[in-house]
Amino acid sequence: MLCFTLALGAILIGLSGGEKAAQAALPGDKTHLGVASCSGSTCHGRSEADGKIVRQDEIMRWQEASSPGGAHSRAFAILSEPRSDQIAKRLGIGDAASAPMCLGCHSDNAASRGPRFQQSDGVGCEACHGGSVNWIEPHKSGNRAASLAGGLVPLDRPAVKASVCLDCHFGSADGGQFVTHRIMAAGHPRISFELDLFSTLQQHHNEDADYFSRKGRPSGVKTWAVGQAMAVERSLALYSNPGLGTEGAFPEFYFFDCHSCHRRIFDSPKFNQTVVDNPGRPIPVGMAPYNDENMIMLSAAAKVAAPSMAAKFESDSKAFHAAIGRDRGSAVAAAGRLRNSAMALSTAFGGTAFSRAQTFAMMDIIASEAITSRFTDYEGSVQAVMAVDTLLNSLVNSGQVAAGSATAIRGEINRAYAAVRDPNDYKPYEFRRALGSAIRSVRTLR
Repeated sequence: MLCFTLALGAILIGLSGGEKAAQAALPGDKTHLGVASCSGSTCHGRSEADGKIVRQDEIMRWQEASSPGGAHSRAFAILSEPRSDQIAKRLGIGDAASAPMCLGCHSDNAASRGPRFQQSDGVGCEACHGGSVNWIEPHKSGNRAASLAGGLVPLDRPAVKASVCLDCHFGSADGGQFVTHRIMAAGHPRISFELDLFSTLQQHHNEDADYFSRKGRPSGVKTWAVGQAMAVERSLALYSNPGLGTEGAFPEFYFFDCHSCHRRIFDSPKFNQTVVDNPGRPIPVGMAPYNDENMIMLSAAAKVAAPSMAAKFESDSKAFHAAIGRDRGSAVAAAGRLRNSAMALSTAFGGTAFSRAQTFAMMDIIASEAITSRFTDYEGSVQAVMAVDTLLNSLVNSGQVAAGSATAIRGEINRAYAAVRDPNDYKPYEFRRALGSAIRSVRTLR
């Protein structure tokens, strides 16, 4: 799972139609004091995880040189590596380590900085937890209510976490936080987002009895479902933004499915169609389809956790794809309706407990014939494998499935990962067989 996630580039590393929801999650952020302000031996800077309440070695885990857990601390240093240098040269933006286009996500690009702040720290604590100038003192004393009042970002809330993570792992309308098609064409990894899996890879703390008493018991299933809804909303908000929707005379291809265009071309009379028809996207033949990987996952979650809202989301989704085949005005209007449906689902999921039976049911739907016909493209198939993996892990972490039982079927899930390991060798029907085999093994755990 970890190697696959790295290959995806996961470690790079008012809603009715307006642009507001596409802005960065921390618009009123206060002064950032820097990682050094959190690194005392009585705070988060110990070399051993022997703290009485929290581990207190969080900085060390954040700095881990070789694991996904240290990806945020490495983000700025990556800008000085040969690959980043080549990308910057192709784009004509000068030094990547000083280019606003890169710093928005590869550093804590805070507007207000304290004397101990260092941009070279990469994506530091406050990039996600918020500027600490007003909350660091109550935080030291363990006063959570006062810390939140001072601006500490409550990342234990799935919708809040998703909004923060999406800024870089999907994009925002603010400068330096939107990976255009040009940037990817220059060599930047493709952007992909799955909140629960990414959170697990970046976790620097323990979710133990003390954590539960302070913040409640987290649900990986809820995090996954809310993350999917928020990703759909963010994608559509960015697409609807007039400043981001086009690149010169063309639409901004960032929003479309990469492999619908990046396929082999056949000029011979014996034409071999490489596109598989997709019933979820009623668009004219030959038109580039909007990337619907998160829409597919959100549809599966809705059918189980919010069945009364599922039909409307499906209808709004198809209407959006159809509108893209007409004109931009129609597409933006349809995007607004679909955004509202996605956010309504996010709200509904926030109040859902997600039972063991519901979690298994969602995995079934993802792999069922009713929805696998939509897995015609690489991106959606990647999301499906990650979903089965993260939902199963959530059952294990919550004690609803024995860890040993899940480990016994890990080989099947890894075979499904293998089916989407190489985007240039993706075969839809082989993927469906691999995912079907994995889900049959998962069903035995019921």
